[in-house]
Amino acid sequence: MGGETHSRSAASTYPKLAAGPVGQQIHNIYRDRLGQFTGGGQYEGQNLRGALYEGRASGEEHVKLSVYSPPDLSRPTFKDATKNDFRPTKVGESFGPSWSTHWFKVQAKLPANLTKKELLEFHWDANNEGLVWSEDGEPLQGLTGGGERTEWILPEVFRDGKEHTFYVEMACNGMFGNAGGDIIQPPNPERYFQLSTADIVAVNIEARALYVDFWEIGDAAREFPGDGWESHEALQVGNAIMDAFIAGHGSQKSILRGREIARRYIGDKADSHEVYETDEKPIVFAIGHCHIDTCWLWPWAETKRKVARSWANQCNLMDRYPEHRFACSQAQQYKWLEQLYPSLYDRVKAHVKKGAFQPIGGSWVEHDTNMPSGESLVRQFLYGQRFFESHFGERCQTFWLPDTFGYSSQLPQLCRLAGMSRFFTQKLSWNNINKFPHTTFNWVALDGSQVLCHMAPSETYTADANFGDVKRSVTQHKSMDQDKTSLLVFGKGDGGGGPTFQHLDKLRRCRGISDTVGLLPRVQMGNSVDDFFLALEKKAETGTKFVTWYGELYFELHRGTYTTQANNKWNNRKTEILLHDVEYLATHATLASSTYKYPKKEIDDMWENVLLCQFHDCLPGSSIEMCYDDSDELYAHVFQTGEKLVKEAMSVLGYAKHDLGSTKLIALNTLPWHREEIIKIPGKSQYALVRGNQGSAEVIVLGRSITASATVKEVKAGVFMLSNDYFDIRVEGGSIVSLVDKKAKRELVAKGQKANQLVIFDDKPLYWQAWDVEVFHLDSRELLPAGKTLIAENGPHRVSVITETRISENSWAKTTIALSAVVEGQQSMVEIDCEVEWRETMKFLKVEFPVDIYSTEASYETQYGIIKRPTHYNTSWDMAKFEVCCHKWADLSENGYGISIMNESKYGFATCGNMMRLSLLRAPKAPDAHADMGRHHIRYAILPHAGPLDHRTVQSAYNFNHPMQLYSPVSEKISGLSKLLDAIRIQGSNSLILDCVKRGEDDEDVSRGELPKRKGRSIILRLYESLGGTSRGGLHVDNSLINVKKVFKTNILEDDEVELAMKDGVVEVELRPFEVATYRLQL
Repeated sequence: MGGETHSRSAASTYPKLAAGPVGQQIHNIYRDRLGQFTGGGQYEGQNLRGALYEGRASGEEHVKLSVYSPPDLSRPTFKDATKNDFRPTKVGESFGPSWSTHWFKVQAKLPANLTKKELLEFHWDANNEGLVWSEDGEPLQGLTGGGERTEWILPEVFRDGKEHTFYVEMACNGMFGNAGGDIIQPPNPERYFQLSTADIVAVNIEARALYVDFWEIGDAAREFPGDGWESHEALQVGNAIMDAFIAGHGSQKSILRGREIARRYIGDKADSHEVYETDEKPIVFAIGHCHIDTCWLWPWAETKRKVARSWANQCNLMDRYPEHRFACSQAQQYKWLEQLYPSLYDRVKAHVKKGAFQPIGGSWVEHDTNMPSGESLVRQFLYGQRFFESHFGERCQTFWLPDTFGYSSQLPQLCRLAGMSRFFTQKLSWNNINKFPHTTFNWVALDGSQVLCHMAPSETYTADANFGDVKRSVTQHKSMDQDKTSLLVFGKGDGGGGPTFQHLDKLRRCRGISDTVGLLPRVQMGNSVDDFFLALEKKAETGTKFVTWYGELYFELHRGTYTTQANNKWNNRKTEILLHDVEYLATHATLASSTYKYPKKEIDDMWENVLLCQFHDCLPGSSIEMCYDDSDELYAHVFQTGEKLVKEAMSVLGYAKHDLGSTKLIALNTLPWHREEIIKIPGKSQYALVRGNQGSAEVIVLGRSITASATVKEVKAGVFMLSNDYFDIRVEGGSIVSLVDKKAKRELVAKGQKANQLVIFDDKPLYWQAWDVEVFHLDSRELLPAGKTLIAENGPHRVSVITETRISENSWAKTTIALSAVVEGQQSMVEIDCEVEWRETMKFLKVEFPVDIYSTEASYETQYGIIKRPTHYNTSWDMAKFEVCCHKWADLSENGYGISIMNESKYGFATCGNMMRLSLLRAPKAPDAHADMGRHHIRYAILPHAGPLDHRTVQSAYNFNHPMQLYSPVSEKISGLSKLLDAIRIQGSNSLILDCVKRGEDDEDVSRGELPKRKGRSIILRLYESLGGTSRGGLHVDNSLINVKKVFKTNILEDDEVELAMKDGVVEVELRPFEVATYRLQL
């Protein structure tokens, strides 16, 4: 091969000789160096922090301060506060005590050298919360203190060099209250706050932007994998920025040069919302949020101000950041804002209309879901959705509960009935035994209804919008087989605040890194939570099968909240029952009299107060003492109003409350079935047999001359035998050592054991005192020795013995075990009344029932149904349920026989093997140092039953919680009126429960005008299937008393869904297992 010609390659320009040694970077040293550039401490004057501000003005010449301090911890309005005299004050003065308010008049005058600066802010820091007000009374900006959210951007008009006035309302509490130690300790009542900063500041915008650039680049260097080029590149860029700053001696030019270098890593759009306007597909959807606990480490009055502070900030950010979307729940907080801060409410409403401020959740508050009754859960949605619809024109589609302590098995059904198909939370990430296995899944209720659920994989609802939060939104995602997208919920929370400008700036940089470098999941702003769920639903429509989770979302933490603050839980149960009775009676009163007006406003006020007290830190018992002073006051008002409404309705129906002089008596039965019971006549030593259907029941006063049917005798010293036709009960030392069912011929107490045995446990959880009880508390079980037992009642209609138990030097219990005579055809039960003087520290009082029953699962009443849980510890998931929530009863049954334990106001229970334990009282010392201290009256009962768990337990527990009240007839028309109270009945299956009778929300004679009125009058009925099987029956209406024109099945918001046929006053009903059904009778 010859003759070819070859071109020579260009000579290499690479240096021939080495210029000198170059070492390999020691990565950990150069990585640690990054902290010098933005950190405080010894280098602060030499690093970027020292360049953040271009000028500062302070002192009386530029910032003149005066203060008005309202007396008695009052919180006056702007108008009331500013009409008072203000005294001079200055930076350095301290203000207090805890919970006090101080109003500052600020007279600001810019120095000439600052008027032309690009960004001017007023900085205020007293290490407590505050709110900036305009001179004419507009709330402008919330302040957090302690270096967090201390700035307010000065209006352009301030640049004229003249003096301008505004106000700062100081609240003497931090973001998390006034704890005397770590945040959950009881508040220190004598906390004072020093005003440390009141300055006019010129911000170096480029330096502040570089600070955020560098923050995210530094995170990339630290958090990207060390074996990838992305972390190495971030490290080089970060160090290059520092080198440029040093070389330029910290000049503005060096700062601009640093920003140029940063763009190599974050891109050139990271200063703008335009960073999100690319064709690249995101998988992390960021949504701003501000979780404000409606009460917790502060009282309700402070929450109202937190709402104003937090939401004013978000409105300001929406004006500056077009991409900002803010999801905000809790209708109660919107209502407070509307009432107390109307101009700010108008700003919020304007941003809602633009789609930036996004109401979410559909409930009145972010409520507990374990303990409220089924009807309370319905009303959370009814009141919440009606508020959102009437004020903003739309109902919510997503149920939002990021911080509640576990989730009831019936929530998916109720969500769907309230128009919501989606659910968001993250709280199960706190589980301290098992890791919940899903991120995005279908959650299925007891009746089979489902909602699409997403739990943020970042495992927080208060993310700081850091690099790591975005990264964890994928690395901790557990449902990647079905979908890789996730929500990132960010913003300061619990104590309020919400997103900051830094959060929004950081997310812009994160998106820039994703588009420029890659590897970091791509985050998107500008969408809504509903947009996120809609995309998931569309994916399901095209074939994606999301995994399912059936039943409760049990929270493996905070189990003590079923018991803490016993009085609060008693108030909850009793007001729920009172509201049931008020609505039942008021509805019938409107049918009995054309002049009686359904007390809608009063009922609404009662419900809103009860729903407020069901907030997830109030009802569970995890708030400070001040919150329970507040809730006691609200509950007292509910009781007072309810008793008045019952009296008024009963008067219309022809009855007056029984007094000792009355000879003719009836008993009021507000439950939808026949009842026969022996009751004690108030104020007398007589008993009566009460029997009758719903409404008016016959009262037969019993004499002592009948054959004894309940007896008691001391069979030997200290041992007593109580007997009736069904049971023989042997009591020794206050405990039941034998309980024999005579008809079944079986002993019900486990051999060698004692039932109704009081036991006490040491109760020191790992941290969260009021919240938690840990599994190791069971290791400290201690039997309480009983004192002397005496006969208290000696028949023939009721017998009882009373025993006093000394718990400690300062605490005691008096327990009365009672047995009534048998009423033919009715269940007999052992009733226990326990009066307790409780003065303990970190102890847990329970009562035990070791029963001769064997089953691997126990049944517990929950809202509108039954939940079954293991009685064994086969797996860690089983053992985690060592303390669970129940409502009116818990049951352990084997084939052919079972025992139910009923209670009047308790929610904590445990069944381990054959040991059933009802939790009575706790004694945590944080955050309320006096939680549960004092006198308690506790009622519970043992209900043995031959055969399976069935309607007998369900109805008996209702009866136990709804004692019949005695009345005297005062009207000649009483017979017809009595029939009216029983004119609506359920026939057929005993598992069908008529749980609510009320008037229609929008009936023209009832409506308060929030939503369009509906012509005519209607009655709303709520039924449910209580035992877990398809059930059929008839809804029977006596048309001679109630003229029903049409019947509709509705959702719980009372929207008509389907018209039903009525024949001869009967509507056929068929409900699937544990279905909740609502019907509207159009009159």
